[in-house]
Amino acid sequence: MGYYIQTNAAHNKADYIVGHYDGEFLAKAPSSYEDIPQFKALIAVVDNGPFEAAGFCYNKSEFEAFTNPSDPRPIQYVLIDRDLAEYLTNF
Repeated sequence: MGYYIQTNAAHNKADYIVGHYDGEFLAKAPSSYEDIPQFKALIAVVDNGPFEAAGFCYNKSEFEAFTNPSDPRPIQYVLIDRDLAEYLTNF
C-alpha cells in the first residue's frame, strides 16, 4: 500500500514539503536505505503525470521500490525529520 504525504495541490509536492516541513532536497537518492541519516526520512516525490505522489521510504523494500532505476518516471528526493514523516503519513 505505502504511506504518502498529502499536500495542498497535485503538483509541486517536493517544494511544498521543503517549504512547510523544513525538508532538504537531494540531488539523487542515497545509495542504500542504510545511507539515510539517522532520525531522517526519505520522501520520494514521483511524477505520475496528472498528479505527484510523495511516498515515505519507511523501510528497505519501500526504498528499493522508489529508487528502482528501471522506473522511467521523474522522481525528486527530499529528507525530512523521521518522526514528522511518520506523523504526516499516519505510519
